[in-house]
Amino acid sequence: MNTMPKIDAQFAQGLAAERCRVLFADQLNLARGKYVPMADAARGHTRMCVGTFAVTYDKALVAAPGGGMLDGLPDMEVTFDPQALRPSWDPGTKIALGSLRFKGEPFALCGRSALQRAIDAWRARGLEPMVGIEMEAYVFQRGADGGWVPYDTPGAFVYGTGPFSDPAGLIDEIWRTAEACGIPVESMNAEFDAPQFELTLRYADAMKAADDAFLFRQMAREVLYKRGYLLSFLPKPFAQKSGSGLHFNLSFTKDDGGNVFANDVATGTLSPEMKGCIAGLIRHHEALAAIMAPITNSYARLQPASLSGYWANWGIDHRSVTVRVSAETGPAARIEHRMADCAASPYFAMAAMLQAALLGLENGYDLPEPETNDGLETINTDRHTPHCLSDALDALEADTALAYAVGADLVANFVAIKRDEVRIVGDLSEAEQLAYYLHYV
Repeated sequence: MNTMPKIDAQFAQGLAAERCRVLFADQLNLARGKYVPMADAARGHTRMCVGTFAVTYDKALVAAPGGGMLDGLPDMEVTFDPQALRPSWDPGTKIALGSLRFKGEPFALCGRSALQRAIDAWRARGLEPMVGIEMEAYVFQRGADGGWVPYDTPGAFVYGTGPFSDPAGLIDEIWRTAEACGIPVESMNAEFDAPQFELTLRYADAMKAADDAFLFRQMAREVLYKRGYLLSFLPKPFAQKSGSGLHFNLSFTKDDGGNVFANDVATGTLSPEMKGCIAGLIRHHEALAAIMAPITNSYARLQPASLSGYWANWGIDHRSVTVRVSAETGPAARIEHRMADCAASPYFAMAAMLQAALLGLENGYDLPEPETNDGLETINTDRHTPHCLSDALDALEADTALAYAVGADLVANFVAIKRDEVRIVGDLSEAEQLAYYLHYV
């Protein structure tokens, strides 16, 4: 019999934390970490091996730049603010979200530090990046043979809610746990295909949005796994069903607190900031794919007529484009980037998005005409994401402007790890590839 956890009661009683779970996201978006006593967490740092940046999902060691494989696999330092620990979904535990340092300096391979650099670059222009994140995922349950099969939701439909869409109340449990952990939820509902769900978090400044998304994904997967279910963020787990994406809704607040995009759609005249952002995201479209769609299965999702961010195009309130300008105005005005999937690190992907957008604004890239066709059978561009991860990595290496802006060392390490991943899964069948990724994404 499945029983609901007593997490709400534990938080209400102010259960004293006995340990700290120190976490950071690596280049595979795995939640690397360790448990330490709370007394040790007061120091604000712990040590781990840089070799976490020298391994693939199946733990094959790769001589990737910066990963330390040929240098004795030295230590790096995971640093965090002991005054900013976050509630955990585990009893008696607090969470520390760490940034990485190596030999006394910020570690070049740290995705969180790369995001901070991108945020600082926008702040230098008097603008604060704000991001809202939408995630999509499928739920699996154990089949008669003990393997994973789709969660049985026979009455599910797009925008479905309640027991016909979620008979076991899994989404209710995720929502309650997120709220108890201080992760603010915007909405949750059944998505286009069963048993797929959309999980949307509230707008926040870019770093908090990335932190919340990283923790939410880990929390939701762990909570459901304890119930006997697997929440999978794989971009395309079923060939005949819709893919699952990670959408970034981006805006910027000015020094006075106003949204710099507030009047763009209402006036019909796009601001220089919106023009620049869209132009940058379109110019660096192919290279962004490697970072935002970082596993071989990602390219089964990124296909024509899939509403997935395949085409290098943009439009106003148009879901068949990659860069969608929302029809909302005022504080809710935003652009939505629709390419990414949840195999991507939110830190690395958001850093790349912000840097590509900034390159567009700073360099005055030309803005293509908006997509006004159906975007399914008739499209106004012939540019699109590469057809496989290997080609996307080629595009990222060739885009030296974006690689430099995001971090040349970080990109070099990522490309090396992913090249080996491509080699490993290249000879696997589609089913074997899915099995390779399923428990990690």
